[in-house]
Amino acid sequence: MTSRPPSPGMVSADHSISPVPGGGGGGNPNPTPSLKKPSHRRPGADADAVAGDATDTGLDDDDVSARPGSGRGSGSGSGPWWRIHLFRGMINDVRRRAPYYASDWTDAWDYRVVPATVYMYFANIFPALAFSLDMLHKTDMQYGVNEVLLASVLGAVVFAVLACQPLVIVGVTGPITVFNYTVYDIMKSSGTNYLAFMCWIGLWSLVFHWVLAITNSCNWLRYVTRFPCDIFGFYVAFIYLQKGIQILEALGDDESFYLSIVVALLVFVIAYLCGALGDSTLFKHPIRVFLKDYGTPLTLIFFAGFVHMGRLKNVHLENLPTSSSFEPTADRGWFIHFWDISVGDVFLAVPFALLLTILFWFDHNVSSLIAQGSEFPLRKPAGFHWDIFLLGLTTGVAGLLGLPFPNGLIPQAPFHTESLCVTAHVPDPLSSAKGEDDDHPRLVLRATHVVEQRASNLLQGLLTLGTMSAPLLAALRLLPQAVLAGLFFVMGVQALAANGITAKLVFLARDEALTPAAHPLGRARLPRRAALWLFVGLELVGFGATFAITQTVAAVGFPVFILALIPARALLLPRWLTAEELAVLDGPTASPFTMESVGGADGGSDETVSGASRGVLSSKVGGSTAMRAREGSSSAFDVEGGEAMEMHRTAAGVRSG
Repeated sequence: MTSRPPSPGMVSADHSISPVPGGGGGGNPNPTPSLKKPSHRRPGADADAVAGDATDTGLDDDDVSARPGSGRGSGSGSGPWWRIHLFRGMINDVRRRAPYYASDWTDAWDYRVVPATVYMYFANIFPALAFSLDMLHKTDMQYGVNEVLLASVLGAVVFAVLACQPLVIVGVTGPITVFNYTVYDIMKSSGTNYLAFMCWIGLWSLVFHWVLAITNSCNWLRYVTRFPCDIFGFYVAFIYLQKGIQILEALGDDESFYLSIVVALLVFVIAYLCGALGDSTLFKHPIRVFLKDYGTPLTLIFFAGFVHMGRLKNVHLENLPTSSSFEPTADRGWFIHFWDISVGDVFLAVPFALLLTILFWFDHNVSSLIAQGSEFPLRKPAGFHWDIFLLGLTTGVAGLLGLPFPNGLIPQAPFHTESLCVTAHVPDPLSSAKGEDDDHPRLVLRATHVVEQRASNLLQGLLTLGTMSAPLLAALRLLPQAVLAGLFFVMGVQALAANGITAKLVFLARDEALTPAAHPLGRARLPRRAALWLFVGLELVGFGATFAITQTVAAVGFPVFILALIPARALLLPRWLTAEELAVLDGPTASPFTMESVGGADGGSDETVSGASRGVLSSKVGGSTAMRAREGSSSAFDVEGGEAMEMHRTAAGVRSG
């Protein structure tokens, strides 16, 4: 079977990534790959439109010279490591992405944009409503439905129109919800104007974001592997589950409480089944696509009306509290009087702003990495530096308007990219290897391309703005809180099912006698089973510590712990695990094509993985279908469900959150 030329951003089977001369030697446990840039370019694209030379990588010359395994000593190059070329990353991001701006709009004339817009509207708005309910109670109505909706609109419009990565969905997340009400708990006893204090946090954070963008801080993303991403995703999944339980706990213990539990569980079961059927081999392909795209929102809409039918209407259920259309929840204007605060409180906001910046730098960049993961056949370049600059802008504006700060959403961001994938049935290239009949090969579903455009993100933001109108707010008042609890359960379980930690735990629970030797995590590729136990144990310790911190008043400091996972992975794990073991258990988060914006990936080289260690356990983002990448192949296929999406991932685990 003839080999297919690699698509941009893919790791091809012909080892298009090779170690740099001198890389990997000297005891370096994670040799750093060099990128053969021509293999990552969009077919037919002009070379100048894509980062094809070293000056367009977003790396400073000094950074390249100091990069481990690059073949240069730390003292060589154009200057010392502390010399930073200001604005270089932002300029290169814009220069790479600008040639595609017109096509970002013209490419929107595609059917996939319609279901993607509808799907993302519901996938974004319902969690936002649930978070608004949480903050409404815990911040004494400082943040409500309209504030959260307007924050989502702000992020959607700015990033859809101006961002280098328009596929990333921006809105209010679980971690920022925890941050907001923790700050409220800390400051309420002092009598400080809470929204004015949050405004100064946003303004200081704007400055910190811009400093990080100007100094090319996103180059450090090359050290972000799946290890910290899986831990963070596991944490976010449990936050969703916890929020669902907390909503039900607040409903009392009478008949409405028990009906709410039943409704929440029914929402969870039916919505989850719709997603499972969408990933199965049952029914025709259009039916499966419909169930996967619209199953969850239709379930929520149905149960919002179901509780008002028959005898159920006699049971009082707590609904979602809303305010007047396009008005703040509290009795105030939209512009915050940030001057109504003491000078001491202005500077007291600095450490909180620093923590917020750390959280957003990690959370938003991880959302961007996952939304442009190596399983998606993307053709347009990324731009992390410029988007961090935009994130600082939206953070400052949100503070001035008294809104919760928006940033990249997990799992909505990768859900958006997945919903824009165009798939086709193709012969399974593994059929011949299995000795199957070449005349009747097994067909698999492969993602041929992604409809990369800006319209779906913008349209879902405008739909969210329309939700603030009086008729739709009146409809939201009929939404039972139990339905939102069920949605939290759906998102939490889906995130857990698609997480790399879960995948490894499931493998460890399998009967070893019935596990094929060629399994991606089997002894053929990972002879030392203790290495897997150690790796998973460290991930669970990291998750447990993060989750425990957020249950205390010290929750405001949890971003520091999350960020510390990156150097922990880079410095500690190579001491306990070999390079071959890390290549199987961990790896870069996104493809080399995506990582060109930050100078490539470090930590788990694709060259190592493309050899004997290539077979790894993987999964579709947001789904529970297991995918496996086979040795010597650039694609991974669903060998359990009978269908497949082309996966270009080179290390174990599933990323979500």
